[in-house]
Amino acid sequence: MKRTLSALFVAAVIAVALPASAHHSVSAEFDLNKPIKFTGTIKKIDWANPHIYTHVETKEGGKTIVYKVEGGPPNALFRQGWRKDTLKVGETVSVSGVRAKNPESMNVGQATITTADGRRIFGGAANRDGNGANANNPAAQQ
Repeated sequence: MKRTLSALFVAAVIAVALPASAHHSVSAEFDLNKPIKFTGTIKKIDWANPHIYTHVETKEGGKTIVYKVEGGPPNALFRQGWRKDTLKVGETVSVSGVRAKNPESMNVGQATITTADGRRIFGGAANRDGNGANANNPAAQQ
């Protein structure tokens, strides 16, 4: 009986530890030395685990490009004040963030999305405004 409980305990510890180790650091995918800023139109929002993605279409050099702007986990963003309708398809936004290391990738990380009316929406779960306050919290948007 003791051996069975020990085996179950080890299995539970491993089951809890594996998802935590699967999460990547920002520098694993994104190049912090490749900042990017652009203005475009929201084409689609994927509100799903493990991260939400906001697809923003812009023009560069006469070509249409759709960037995939990575946000934090839906649950963390929800706790910060995000809702599925915080950003809307068709809305014009400005984005600042960092490019992916892979030059073929259109992913953007560590992003701040600014709406036409000046609201700043942070994509990362840990992003804060300059005062350390959560910029998605309606109380912080004064």
